[in-house]
Amino acid sequence: MKYWVVMPAAGSGQRFGGAIPKQYLQLAGRSVIAWSLGTFLDDPRCAGISVAVAMDDPYWPAIRAGLADRRLKDCRGGAERCDSVLAALDDSSAGEDDWVLVHDAARPCLGREELDALLAAAGTHAVGGLLAIPLADTLKRADEAGVAVSDTPSRSGLWRALTPQMFRKGPLAAALRAARALGRVPTDESQAMEWQGHAPRLVPGEALNIKVTRPADLVFAAAVLASRGVQA
Repeated sequence: MKYWVVMPAAGSGQRFGGAIPKQYLQLAGRSVIAWSLGTFLDDPRCAGISVAVAMDDPYWPAIRAGLADRRLKDCRGGAERCDSVLAALDDSSAGEDDWVLVHDAARPCLGREELDALLAAAGTHAVGGLLAIPLADTLKRADEAGVAVSDTPSRSGLWRALTPQMFRKGPLAAALRAARALGRVPTDESQAMEWQGHAPRLVPGEALNIKVTRPADLVFAAAVLASRGVQA
């Protein structure tokens, strides 16, 4: 099957800290975003990729030139993730009924088997779907001060959302625009679709498909890539 990719990459990575946005940090000899794009660039089913970057981004032009793939294009991102996703959707050459996969720029360890599983499961679903993992850890809710346990909510039926998340371009863009019109900010694309009454398919993902959020995640991502034979 043919699909397109949208990648929001306009964020500054405030939780990570440092002068360089986390998607541009070095990981096993390449930038984090280059690894995040790599699984799609290596897949002939990927028809095109639109990356939403910050205005006057000083890092992306050299990375794009180094990747040298005609399927790769970029556009200006927005203040929120959903703004960047919508901008990249509008920039994409995908048709309204074509499948689009939204993937985090700082999620460099997506495996080909995971991608295949998502395409197979979500691609046969009326709405689409997302990679996710059932929660295994006990959850604790903090008190108002954030220093003590308030209660222990049940983890039954709870999943941790990953990316890619896969939906048809038209319905996803419409869902994001509807959220914007109401002043709502979805934390992922599935939530925007849920607000429109849709029930996306949950596709079991892998715990190794981590998002680089803090410095320790970069170390773990390097270990994941090394386990796959990648050497810096």
